[in-house]
Amino acid sequence: VQLQASGGGVVQAGGSLRLSCAASRRTFSNNAVGWFRQAPGKERSFVATINWSGTNTYYVDSVKGRFTISRDNARNTVYLQMNSLKPEDTAVYYCAAARGSNSVVSPVYYRYWGQGTLVTVSS
Repeated sequence: VQLQASGGGVVQAGGSLRLSCAASRRTFSNNAVGWFRQAPGKERSFVATINWSGTNTYYVDSVKGRFTISRDNARNTVYLQMNSLKPEDTAVYYCAAARGSNSVVSPVYYRYWGQGTLVTVSS
């Protein structure tokens, strides 16, 4: 499975962006998908995950209430809607497809990774 993340850009604090993660294969619909981010000088960290059917989601505390993960399996695409963005959200955002169908947090459970898309939030 190849993943293509897109939708990053430069936005002012308080603004919104929607990231997309498009997969190359229909079997993507059987996998949980997660978003991770890596800020400059920091390690990659978990942001959000969604199970195969879209019925279960989980977020890191710092984005709860601001970010929403969703998926459209007919389009082989997962989205991350980011609202009320803060400068501390600045990072390269990566999407990843898990080995299984259930939502997972740890990156060790993710098998396929996209190339990343840069989000810059200015104050």
